[in-house]
Amino acid sequence: MARRRPMGRPAGPTSRRPRVRCDDDMRRSVRLVSHRRFVYDEIMNVYRGERAVSSIAAAIGEPARARMLFCLLDGRARTSTELAVLAEVSPSTASVHLSRLKTERLVRVVAQGKHRFYSLEGARVADALEALSVLAGGVRQTFVPSTPERLRTARTCYDHIAGTVGVLLHDRFNILGWLATASTGDGAYDLTSAGANAFGALGIDLEASRRLRRRFACACLDWSERRPHLGGALGAALFNLALTKRWVSRDLDSRALTVTRTGQREMLTRFGLTLGPPTCGRSGIASHGSVAR
Repeated sequence: MARRRPMGRPAGPTSRRPRVRCDDDMRRSVRLVSHRRFVYDEIMNVYRGERAVSSIAAAIGEPARARMLFCLLDGRARTSTELAVLAEVSPSTASVHLSRLKTERLVRVVAQGKHRFYSLEGARVADALEALSVLAGGVRQTFVPSTPERLRTARTCYDHIAGTVGVLLHDRFNILGWLATASTGDGAYDLTSAGANAFGALGIDLEASRRLRRRFACACLDWSERRPHLGGALGAALFNLALTKRWVSRDLDSRALTVTRTGQREMLTRFGLTLGPPTCGRSGIASHGSVAR
């Protein structure tokens, strides 16, 4: 009898199908997928970058926000009320604009007492605004403080030196490399080795200042100049030194300070800081100093 063919098996002579090796095809597929993924990621990175640029440009492009930013280019901080006046908008509208600028990391805010002061986020923002200003061919307005001249020149800010003299001293300490930004990121300072030697040579007890229950050194935003002067325990120690050595003298009926001739000489010798009328300030940093007769 003829043998019956099993179900499902094709008729005819049986032969095993050759095994196909697909390693090369798999490798080519993986490479193709990887390439497509790389291209996709690159496109998405460009897209995200364009969206970020577009968002920042829109924040700057609104006229009121642009006026706020360009008036901050002088490096001085201002309150939201002042910026509202400059931008010709209501205080509530100014708050909304400043919130948008802060979200885009174009401005930062520092709370001092009951006031909140706004300034540009950093040098990169200032550079971008300067480039736009050059492109537009515009000229920005300069900051004109309304503080009385005697108080603006030099005064006390609680227990340290403020006003133009205080700001110039702070700037000079930074130029000399005596101050280092602390890791806390809240405007606090520490001293470099050169700064520790310099302030120690002045006769300031740095260890005693560090033991006080207050910040050792910090940037204190100046009320009239809208730029920082030196605050904290170190700023207080410097003010006490200036009083003891008669570099400055107190006014009897105000917070105003007078820089004496001795103080002028010592600040020039020790810090390279020139104080006096603008016509006399030919070296170092000049300011409108108040000089005792």
